[in-house]
Amino acid sequence: MKEFYIDPTLYTGRPANVSGRLPREIRTYDLLDQLGISYVRLDHTAAYTIEDCHGIDQKLGIEICKNLFLCNAQNTAFYLLMMLGTKKFRTAVLSKEIGSARLSFASSDYMEEYLDITPGSVSILGLMNDKDLHVRLLIDEDVINGHEYIGCHPCVNTSSLRIRTKDILEKFLPYIRHPYTVVTL
Repeated sequence: MKEFYIDPTLYTGRPANVSGRLPREIRTYDLLDQLGISYVRLDHTAAYTIEDCHGIDQKLGIEICKNLFLCNAQNTAFYLLMMLGTKKFRTAVLSKEIGSARLSFASSDYMEEYLDITPGSVSILGLMNDKDLHVRLLIDEDVINGHEYIGCHPCVNTSSLRIRTKDILEKFLPYIRHPYTVVTL
């Protein structure tokens, strides 16, 4: 198994050299730059679990958010849940709060179709690709309250960003016309 590596350099903004970077990542930087949203970037080997992100959040000085792509049993309602990485996800609690049948993890096919991202790369920034609003954004209140910055992937899991929570809520989401629901987990 390959050892997880974190580049020790914190970068401000997009990579100077974009060769080898996926178009979905570059489109993410393009939109953030267009909206005047500043961010600090950290590059690393592919991160697939929240455990992989512990060193990343320490280096960025934030708490990485856990982003879960969920659906109902009929695969007719899709949700992106954004919560603090240290919190435990309880399906029954969230299902009851949003008035949905029991939720489960949605397939990677829907993830790619609606968010243009792959497993391990789930991020609030993927909502920029959800033009028809197929995915309902749920944000745990603890992400919004008391956290000046959030950590997320730029639609790939080989980089992580530190972005002001206020910029996500007041610039990014309004621009992409994506509403959100605050939940209490």
